[in-house]
Amino acid sequence: MATPSSLCWLLGVEARQDAVLRTMLYEKGEEKVDPYDIMVFEFTNMISRLRNELDKCGVKDEGLIVPLKHSAESQTTSNVLLADPDSLSYSRTPKEIMRIMYGTGDEHRPDGFFPKGANGRIARECLNNNKFRGL
Repeated sequence: MATPSSLCWLLGVEARQDAVLRTMLYEKGEEKVDPYDIMVFEFTNMISRLRNELDKCGVKDEGLIVPLKHSAESQTTSNVLLADPDSLSYSRTPKEIMRIMYGTGDEHRPDGFFPKGANGRIARECLNNNKFRGL
């Protein structure tokens, strides 16, 4: 069973991995993404909007460039390390993550990366809960 300290450690590792990927994307930010003919910066904004729409919990994801008023302490428009204006990390519940991973906006209805549903305890509880299943 995961303890609060182990969960914090895992979140820290995830944040570092995300920052590495976002740094690599940032370096290519003005390059066009084939075959879409849009820049990497625009593409990351579109992905972030979709994730925010699917998780149904407000803005918890942002592209690589943000307006100054939304940036880290209102000091820069670059957004490699995803955080709120106070430089605090966003958090997501397991159900919010499942809504994104399933691509349905519903943690009870699998599709997307897991068309047959995920197999973890929380995912199984959601999928087996007929009241909310929506299938």
